[in-house]
Amino acid sequence: MSLFGNILSKLGIGKEAHAAEPTAQQPGSTDAAAGTPAGTSSSTAGAATGATPQAMSQVDVAAKLEGLAANHAEKLNWKTSIVDLLKLLDLDSSLSARQELAKELNCPADKLQDSAQMNMWLHKAVLQKLSENGGNVPADLLD
Repeated sequence: MSLFGNILSKLGIGKEAHAAEPTAQQPGSTDAAAGTPAGTSSSTAGAATGATPQAMSQVDVAAKLEGLAANHAEKLNWKTSIVDLLKLLDLDSSLSARQELAKELNCPADKLQDSAQMNMWLHKAVLQKLSENGGNVPADLLD
């Protein structure tokens, strides 16, 4: 799995998408097997399936990270530090891991040469990508 994929998974964004698909198929197949007398239940299952992706697309990233921060032994400033954000998610925050993540997210080459610039770019890029992939990220963190 990609490094960014690991971030999505830790926040429950990626794995919920995969978990919703088999769940949507199972009720459909159950309705098909027992669906002759209960034709309306298959349309109800379709409505429920439609509701699941909407709930998934509204993962509150800030609330999840604040919850993790409250239970973490170390005080981490995930709102401004990519290192702290990765530590909070229990992911590798080493320079080489951050460089790999930056390359995965298409960091400009000039920023890769300066770890401070790369870290600032990477923090913003990760939050932006979380937003694009179904995370609800507060606007002040996307600026």
